[in-house]
Amino acid sequence: MTFARVELERLATLASLDIGREDLERLGGELSRILDFVRQLETAATHETEPLTHPLELNQPLRFDAVAETVDRERYQRDAPRTESGYYLVPRVIE
Repeated sequence: MTFARVELERLATLASLDIGREDLERLGGELSRILDFVRQLETAATHETEPLTHPLELNQPLRFDAVAETVDRERYQRDAPRTESGYYLVPRVIE
């Protein structure tokens, strides 16, 4: 697939890219090769292939879900200006 200079300039404008005139021709060729490769990939027979969440079928090692530490609420709230029933009291900001 080949691109006209006008199309490349429009794409550059839409992408907010400042591309010089000398780079447009080179980038047009690269973009054409990329799109040709995508077309080639579209011809691959994938109708019997199951979708993957990851290209490598690895098992995720899981850690044992256990409480590692507890929170000493009284110690943390000791320096708070105001607390009540284990909660921090803050000034009202919405009337």
